[in-house]
Amino acid sequence: MREVRVVAEDGEQLGVLPTRDALLKARELGLDLVEVSPKSRPPVCRIMDFGKYKYEQAKKARVARKRQHQTELKEIKFRPKIEKHDYDFKKKHIAEFLEHGDKVKVTLMFRGREMTHLDLGRKLLDRLADDLKDIAKVEGPPHQEGRLMILLLAPVPNRPKPAPRKPADEAGEPEPASHES
Repeated sequence: MREVRVVAEDGEQLGVLPTRDALLKARELGLDLVEVSPKSRPPVCRIMDFGKYKYEQAKKARVARKRQHQTELKEIKFRPKIEKHDYDFKKKHIAEFLEHGDKVKVTLMFRGREMTHLDLGRKLLDRLADDLKDIAKVEGPPHQEGRLMILLLAPVPNRPKPAPRKPADEAGEPEPASHES
């Protein structure tokens, strides 16, 4: 007959008991006998409510998943002849992605004769990296893949979050006087 070391639900050591006696003790208490350390000699078993234990473990896992942020890779596409407004618009979106904690892949697409002016594309990507240097770090210099030039940006770690802006009526500005007669 095999013997096991038994630990009660509250952590009290019940000693080494035959397996049958340990099971009877657990059933008397309306609980389960769970083997927690099978490799030790004798194996260690704990008297506990196994269903409750599994529920608490699942609950902890859900909370841990909720707290973690899954970093995504967002992609923004540029052209070498981009207009200032379009550049600013896309730069704003990149900044939003970075502040949310996502990485950004900036892809510069060349067509036809634009391939002869790769230096213009590199200057554009360098300008973008310089404009975003306070919120982004460059993960490597821009590199060429066929007709594409790619730059990877990652959020700067441990950057303080900006304070949320207050609506105009709460900003402490006086309200206009009413002209009632």
